[in-house]
Amino acid sequence: MGNNEKEFVKEITDMEKDFATWYTDVVLKTELVDYPPVRGCMVIRPYGYEIWENIQKELDRRFKETGHKNAYFPLLIPESLLNKEKDHVKGFAPEVAWVTQGGEEQLNERLCIRPTSETIICTMYSKWVKSWRDLPVLINQWANVVRWEKTTRPFLRTTEFLWQEGHTLHSSEDEARKETLKILKIYANFCEEFLAIPVISGQKTEKEKFAGAKETYTIEAMMHDGKALQTGTSHYFGDEFSKAFDIKFQNKEGKEEYCYETSWGVSTRMIGGIIMTHGDNRGLKLPPRIAPIQVIVIPIAMQKENVLSRAMDLAEFLKQNFRVEIDGREEYTPGYKFNYWEMKGVPIRLEIGPKDIENNQCVLVRRDTGDKEIVSLDGVGDQINQMLNDIHNTMLLRAFENRQSRTFTASNIEELKNIYDNKQGFVKAMWCGDRACEEKMKEDFGVTIRCIPFEQEKLGDKCVCCGRPANKMIYLGKQY
Repeated sequence: MGNNEKEFVKEITDMEKDFATWYTDVVLKTELVDYPPVRGCMVIRPYGYEIWENIQKELDRRFKETGHKNAYFPLLIPESLLNKEKDHVKGFAPEVAWVTQGGEEQLNERLCIRPTSETIICTMYSKWVKSWRDLPVLINQWANVVRWEKTTRPFLRTTEFLWQEGHTLHSSEDEARKETLKILKIYANFCEEFLAIPVISGQKTEKEKFAGAKETYTIEAMMHDGKALQTGTSHYFGDEFSKAFDIKFQNKEGKEEYCYETSWGVSTRMIGGIIMTHGDNRGLKLPPRIAPIQVIVIPIAMQKENVLSRAMDLAEFLKQNFRVEIDGREEYTPGYKFNYWEMKGVPIRLEIGPKDIENNQCVLVRRDTGDKEIVSLDGVGDQINQMLNDIHNTMLLRAFENRQSRTFTASNIEELKNIYDNKQGFVKAMWCGDRACEEKMKEDFGVTIRCIPFEQEKLGDKCVCCGRPANKMIYLGKQY
């Protein structure tokens, strides 16, 4: 065993003992990211970026199917624009990075590096929209943003990250509200259909909503350790930004009205969600539909005649329908390669050796369960397709079962305390709607109201915190 091999097969930290260190070990060892000499930032390496590209490709397709088009807006935003919507600027002020000098000259006005793009986009919309015929405006941007975070962790919270942000204008409140919920449903369906992550959809509280929004809607996922991850948000702005930026249109009757606006986004945080939902002590476990490599072909005893060439031919054949690579490295043993690609989370390992070639077969090994299956080469494509679908469904079910097993119910403050003293997960409870109760639960137990779910349950009629009448069921949890 060479030095490289010894170095690689060192165990990663046990996720049950130290989940945070396990996470860092996984993102570094599997070469998803690396740390640059820039505070709080990350370099997304090719393997990690391919995951993002696959996410981007599918979401972009879904946005375009619903009439949205992509555009690009400046990275730098004049301070005067940021100050036009007071609630918005107040919400982002602690996280804003500023450019104060260009070349050798001090700037007359500071430029903000975008933490989000509402202000610059609204400025342009006020120039473009004049008539009801110009509406709706359905624009999305794939971009990077900067937020000066105090504590950072790759993918989950970094100073600079990648995302998409949609910004739409509508002629009526009803149409804008429908858009807000339509996008949230796209996000929820995507998480379940492509990432194998079940999510809870609902509305954020007034305290937790996006700065400047009238209403914020969210999809909340549970990670392996029971903590919550806000995976995507969609915001209804009403006409507040339109009034601040003078975005008006002439309606069919010739009267001027303000537009109604929405904003929505998901980010590279989704990749962190994939890692923490599905990963195990062997490393990554990637959902097949976004995995950069769906099938890794490993020739066994490839020094023997025809083995490598047959394996290469098989890989080329499978590339017609799947993302496939072959590991033909001579310096590593098959055992090392098995371990390597398991850690990288590749859904299916295909082994083929001299006896397999003789019998017109190969061995398929699932990353999610470790199950092996001997299949005929004549129907290997169909078998792989069926197995990939089954892997997705099995991963989704396991994530759902983890959420179910870590979701508890509390009817009063004592029960809530007992749960969070001993367990980690979501708590369903009734809430009176009072912000004071929301803040008390955060202060006492370190939990936030993740959402007021669309699917309400009548768990009782008293607030879990104060005991007063309550008619809203909420999900509580600790968050990333």
